[in-house]
Amino acid sequence: MTENLQSRCLANWNMEMKLDPAKDDLPLMANTRHMLVKHYVLDLDVDFKSQVIEGTIVLFFEPGSRCKKGGSAGEGACLSQSDETCKIRASEPCHSPVTNVSARSSKTGYNDFAVCAKGEKDTSDKNGNHSNGEQASGISSSKNCCDIENHGSEDFLLVLDCCDLSVLKVEEVDVAAVPGIEKFTRSAKLTDAEELRNLRNQIVHELVTLPADHWREQLYYYTRCSQAPGCGELLFSTGTWSLEIRKAEVQAPRDFPHAIRIWYKTKPEGRSVTWTTDQSSRPCVYTMGSPINNRALFPCQEPPVAMSTWQTTVRTASCLVVLMSGENSAEPAQLQEGLLSWYYYVTMPMPASTFTIAIGCWTEVKQESHTADIQTNNEISSLFSRTDLRLIEGSCGHVAYPCRFQNPAASSQLVIPHRVFAPWCLKDHCAEILLELIPQCLSAAHATLGTHPFSRLDVLIVPPNFSSLGMASPHIIFLSQSVLTGGNHLCGTRLCHEIAHAWFGLAIGAHDWTEEWISEGFATYLEDVFWAVAQQQLPHDEAREQQELKALLRWRRLRDEVQNSEEELQVLRPNKENTGEVSESGTCIIKHGLNAEKIFMQVHYLKGYFLLQSLAKRIGEATYFEFFKKFVQKFHGQLILSQDFLYMLLEDIPEQKGYGLSVENIIGAWLDTSGIPKPLLEECQSWDQCRLVQQVNDEVTKWIQVNQRARKRRRRKRRQDEVAFQKLLPDQLVLLLESLLEEKTLCLRTLQCLEKTYHLDEQDAEVRHRWCELVVKHKYTTRYAEVEKFLKEDQAMGVYLYGELMVNEDAKQQELAHKCFAATQKQMDVSSAKVVAEMLF
Repeated sequence: MTENLQSRCLANWNMEMKLDPAKDDLPLMANTRHMLVKHYVLDLDVDFKSQVIEGTIVLFFEPGSRCKKGGSAGEGACLSQSDETCKIRASEPCHSPVTNVSARSSKTGYNDFAVCAKGEKDTSDKNGNHSNGEQASGISSSKNCCDIENHGSEDFLLVLDCCDLSVLKVEEVDVAAVPGIEKFTRSAKLTDAEELRNLRNQIVHELVTLPADHWREQLYYYTRCSQAPGCGELLFSTGTWSLEIRKAEVQAPRDFPHAIRIWYKTKPEGRSVTWTTDQSSRPCVYTMGSPINNRALFPCQEPPVAMSTWQTTVRTASCLVVLMSGENSAEPAQLQEGLLSWYYYVTMPMPASTFTIAIGCWTEVKQESHTADIQTNNEISSLFSRTDLRLIEGSCGHVAYPCRFQNPAASSQLVIPHRVFAPWCLKDHCAEILLELIPQCLSAAHATLGTHPFSRLDVLIVPPNFSSLGMASPHIIFLSQSVLTGGNHLCGTRLCHEIAHAWFGLAIGAHDWTEEWISEGFATYLEDVFWAVAQQQLPHDEAREQQELKALLRWRRLRDEVQNSEEELQVLRPNKENTGEVSESGTCIIKHGLNAEKIFMQVHYLKGYFLLQSLAKRIGEATYFEFFKKFVQKFHGQLILSQDFLYMLLEDIPEQKGYGLSVENIIGAWLDTSGIPKPLLEECQSWDQCRLVQQVNDEVTKWIQVNQRARKRRRRKRRQDEVAFQKLLPDQLVLLLESLLEEKTLCLRTLQCLEKTYHLDEQDAEVRHRWCELVVKHKYTTRYAEVEKFLKEDQAMGVYLYGELMVNEDAKQQELAHKCFAATQKQMDVSSAKVVAEMLF
């Protein structure tokens, strides 16, 4: 083996060895450039008593880009999806989907599965990982995983991302044993073991490359193949972040089994899912957007280039409802008394990190017919309607799948089918707010961007330990209960934000995870646009004023964050010119991916939002959104880098180059530097002149005067005159309270009057958060119960209130902080608990 090849072969091993547990980088260990997962079949049982999910996952592979050779794909040539999705290019057109789908699992009986899954002899180590004989001496590290050709006797090593899992067994799947599979073979004559191995890999290749309009047949055979018998155990070993698999005497990816089955179970402490209780004190489990994504739920390839499809069967108690990323609205099948089976599938390839599941005693909030709900603000939505028909005529640039963008019926669908689920105790709240808002927001999104990328949507109100206001995944949105109080403003804007992720974050993803702004910056910008369209009867000028007010609030937040965070965490493109690069095998490290504080930072949301807003002002709204639709049409179903968006923008609107706008200038000013971008410093002063901001400033002046008179009154016993205060919008209230927080002291009477005037305990969570800050700052002890309630019920927003309680060094406040943390710590996600613990201890 040459010295150069040896150095490449040690790349993965060296990366894992250099990882410092004290550091906050997240390793992506999968060697995606050697083998690429195309499809997952999960078959799982959920046990709430032991807090374990157990079962099998079958992975179907194609060789990755590094094994590309001359000749046909069947002879070893292959194209990685990463090669196909990170550049501007032309590709095969996609096919229109078949409508009125009815798919179901043809799984074997539950008892048969239980015997197979739990009948293995327990040879686990202290971490719950099982061995299989040769494994201990055969695989000690991932140092051989780069030996993709036959250089000597070293075996090829398949590396998957895996953490907090007990792997029980790994085996090759005999797909050739499936009845009727002959249609995927070129020759039925087998003379030796090597030909049989080649036949199995040929079958998998033919299956994963079926045309898009054969997707139902493809799902059927994926199911049948996943049930096929094993044909030999594979050697495996687990590391801190990976599962490593090899087959003796197989030296090249093209010869490695293309279908493998892994028997495994999760651990109660696994960081991909959280086991908790809902607001009705009933047990539930869900994926809550962990920094480590889904590698503690199933072994997978985490890098975004590993875009795959999946299908999942979940068996659980009949009192539970299983919601999941899936194109179908699953109807459960009863296997036996007290046991139901749920089946979901996805035909659009996406990163494994987008897979989402939520199991609990959810109640569906039934929707009545509201024909008026799909109307939108016609004055504003007319800006976005010019290119609709023209765009449908173009072809797609992604790999083939049943694409809604090429289906005229789907493209004209303003509101996709949707359902709402919640704990029983929140059913009425959801019926009052969500049922009306969802169709309005979906219609507004369609008016802005066109075709909905996904065919349906479930919205779930998740338990109070959820660490965010919302999270979007394919076909499902999680919302915090915090959005349900204080009217529909916070709920509507957050719903618009999560709906925007269907286009930016899911249908169009970041090729490099460090470019979070591609997802969050776009969603933050589009939430304002969607919400303006969704608000019926709102004149364009009023919508613009509300957006200017929101811009000022975001500017204040960004300014504060930049002043109080590490510079390195403020850069939108931390890898700079190396963004998107991976090792020879496909492994990489996500900088600060495990930084607990970074999860609560807003810099990627805010700087990304201000960049997009700045471009809109330069270009003009109508032209800008015409371009947005073109961009979505070209890049849906693909991964992008920042420059893909910027280059296409300036090519589509070339006149902007004459005004000094260039990709290099934008990247230098906005993406590759910390702090506040210089163009934003010039722009921010204009928002103070907004009418809605001026109203708030007038009210702040009144309150300062009231406070001064109240302080004098304590000395002079003089009767206080009545003051007339204006009614304020929720965002105006936020600005008002933030401004009053800047005052050194507010007396008790002022706080009481403030609370009574605006009914602060009935406002949305954003307003109540600022009110709690005022209560803490001025030691308004009779309202400490409201702070306690906020910390327990609004955990998505309350983390930094703990810091406010501790910084004053007040015994009562510190006691309150410790009391609330003790009550919620076990239910908190790991990152939130870590940040709060650092504040308290």
